[in-house]
Amino acid sequence: VDVPKATEPQGDSDGPRRGSLCDRHCAAINNVQGDLDDGGCHLHCPRVPAAVSHPPCCQQHSDEVCESCVGKTTLTAENAVEANKLSNNYKFGFKKWKSHVTARPWEDRSEIVKELYSDLNVIRSSGGSTVTCGNVLYLLLFGWWLSLLYVLVAAVMFITILGAPYGRLCWDLAGYFLWPFGKVIQKVEVPKSRRALSVCEAGAEASGVGESSALLGGPVPRRWRPWCWADTGYWRRAGTVAWLCLGYPVLVMAHGLACITAWLLVVLIPVAKLSARTTVRVLLLPPEQVLVRHLRMTEVPLEGEVILCCYRAVNPYYYKYAVDGINVFAVNLLPLVLVTLVLGYVDSHNRLTSSSMKFTLALLSIMPLSYYIGMAIASISAQSNFAVGAVVNATFGSITELTFYITALIKGSREGNRCYAEIVKSALTGTLVGCVLFVPGLCMVIGGIRHQEQRFNSRSAGVSSALLFLSVGGVFAPTLFSKVYGKLVCGECHNVTQNPLGHYLCHNCHFDLMENNGTLYYSHVQPLVYTVSLLLPAAYLIGLFFTLKTHSHIYDIHVSDCHMPGHHHSAVVHWSRWRALVILLLSTLCMSACADLATEHISPILTNSTISQYFIGVTVLAMVPELPEIVNGIQFALLNNLSLSIEIGNCIAVQVCMLQIPILVLFTIFYPTNFTLVFSDLHVYASMFSVVLMNYIFMDGKCDYFQGTVLVMVYFILLAVYFFAPSPSGC
Repeated sequence: VDVPKATEPQGDSDGPRRGSLCDRHCAAINNVQGDLDDGGCHLHCPRVPAAVSHPPCCQQHSDEVCESCVGKTTLTAENAVEANKLSNNYKFGFKKWKSHVTARPWEDRSEIVKELYSDLNVIRSSGGSTVTCGNVLYLLLFGWWLSLLYVLVAAVMFITILGAPYGRLCWDLAGYFLWPFGKVIQKVEVPKSRRALSVCEAGAEASGVGESSALLGGPVPRRWRPWCWADTGYWRRAGTVAWLCLGYPVLVMAHGLACITAWLLVVLIPVAKLSARTTVRVLLLPPEQVLVRHLRMTEVPLEGEVILCCYRAVNPYYYKYAVDGINVFAVNLLPLVLVTLVLGYVDSHNRLTSSSMKFTLALLSIMPLSYYIGMAIASISAQSNFAVGAVVNATFGSITELTFYITALIKGSREGNRCYAEIVKSALTGTLVGCVLFVPGLCMVIGGIRHQEQRFNSRSAGVSSALLFLSVGGVFAPTLFSKVYGKLVCGECHNVTQNPLGHYLCHNCHFDLMENNGTLYYSHVQPLVYTVSLLLPAAYLIGLFFTLKTHSHIYDIHVSDCHMPGHHHSAVVHWSRWRALVILLLSTLCMSACADLATEHISPILTNSTISQYFIGVTVLAMVPELPEIVNGIQFALLNNLSLSIEIGNCIAVQVCMLQIPILVLFTIFYPTNFTLVFSDLHVYASMFSVVLMNYIFMDGKCDYFQGTVLVMVYFILLAVYFFAPSPSGC
């Protein structure tokens, strides 16, 4: 888009040049309108008069820096660490990461996100009826049995006589937990006769804020700690002893069950907070200090402190919730890893569960581990220099896939089963096809729902496309060579016409490379495989040097850590470099264990399943480890940053061909396996067709949901072909 030059002011020779450049810079940014609010950066350049002030990236720098920013999309980060992470996202070969690696300033967050982390003790103005679908769901899942339990505990406490005050408290809480919405739990003012308690509380409050917890929703003041009542005799009461022995443990277990269940359901995290705060605060208060009131009967300001005030039980935005920078889904799936490892290595004889279940659990455990590996890589790269980031990304970028492939090849070699090698080839092809068709196609469709037309950097996408053409040609060169010079051998042939010169119907045909003691393979195909395995990584390094050093300007990106006035924040990283390194190593170790379990228990699925082994390899084994990357791509697309969505798929596909396959070939030199770089015709045709179609779609640098739908539909058509294809020979 041609932007007219700014009007030249009179009497200033430098004014026209500087004003027009900065004005064009802002016009270019405003032309690419996009707000990456929750993504950790945002496109930002306010309209300012020419020759008066500079764009945000240039506010604190010289005119030469301003001129260097001209025509580039400026991404403004909150701090230098986030700026480094955003810059790494646009570097070829680096892992693209959407989530923050540092804590975001509270004032920069949206109101929706602030509500997720707020305490359940804020009284708001009346927002309508509390009878909603989510609140009714709470009543059906938790409310009725929690209320019934409180009634039973109240009866027990009344029977003890000494615990009658707690019986009245449980009776009030029974009505509260049946329908807590629109009600308030308060801590009433302490009577003068118990001033010592207030002094204790004041001393604890003056000492500062104590523990904090994401589940409780905020800081927990120290005045709620039990030791505060020790000096006043509260814990020496006979009624308190009866309460702690008979009533409190039962309610703690009930609220713990409700808390865990609600937390795992994610959207019901407000219920988890409600139960947790009740357990550690309300139930440990003296009963005479707890008052349950209806909100309509309460006038603001309330007398006393508000402990609990809940309006709705369900919030669909809790998928954004994070604990120490870790997404809530990754937190919830972490116990699955422990369960998988315990069942896999303790129940070796399948007494507790079947091999199919263990395989499924091992495969699902790979997803959170992939997330932790990606988060650790992004954290280390953002806090380190370019060399360290490049080494970490090159070393651990493909560790998830390579771990599974190598363990599968080792098991196949030990059992003498060629099926494992074919499964690995299917998984490699499935990753390539999925990242070329499904990942960008899905991102286009979902991003196209919000944005009518999305644009991306066709030059940077062209580099990945060229490398894909080169890598696909190199990977399948030994296969094409074997088709030309190999001898076609069929397992069984039948004469259809009963004529010796008629037509024959043959089955299980393949090109034999081992004729004459393998002369063709060892003398021609194997040297070609080794040559290709050396050339592909060399081409990958050249691509890195081209995109990161000599032609880095093709990404058209300027990342600035300059802040707007009044928004100066120091970087508070979620994971330090050492912590990220420890998590990276532990996740890699657990990944190896899960991959070993998956390959150990995949045999029954391969032998007893009626589904083609091709289909299992190109779908489950190929795409499940890439789910965190797919989620990142979708989030980038929703924020109108389709360039990164496309680069995620392209980089994975390039790494499959130029790094993972050569590493597997190198591994077979030191540990002989059945893996040969000769693929079936179906893999060759599917891969080449996918790369050609992807390049055709990406030629013009813009796309919409229709083009994304085409890519996704072609991917599903290929999956249908694999589904109905016969199993590979040897399986």
